[in-house]
Amino acid sequence: MDALPLILMVAILIVVVGSLWRIFDKAGRAGVLSIIPIVNTIVLLGIAGKPWWWFILLLIPVVNFIVLIVVMFSLAKAFGQSDSFGCLLLLFPFIFFPILGWGSARYQGAP
Repeated sequence: MDALPLILMVAILIVVVGSLWRIFDKAGRAGVLSIIPIVNTIVLLGIAGKPWWWFILLLIPVVNFIVLIVVMFSLAKAFGQSDSFGCLLLLFPFIFFPILGWGSARYQGAP
């Protein structure tokens, strides 16, 4: 019974990383970068149209939450999605990253 939460967490992790891989591919970046810590965040910032140094802002408490909101909304816009999709991407990434990665959304460039 103790292994069930661990198995669930690993399954969610695999789905999110696989979704990021597809998102990177759609944006013309190497999908393998999605499995490298720190690099994946910097590449995701680039896809969302934000400079790499915003990664430093993500390390600052309270500021990181505001930056994350802006990045998720920008990521949604980069794929032609609405602000409500950006909000859902922020709240439920394990559901909406797969929708973005494996869905019909096309990368339209940074907003």
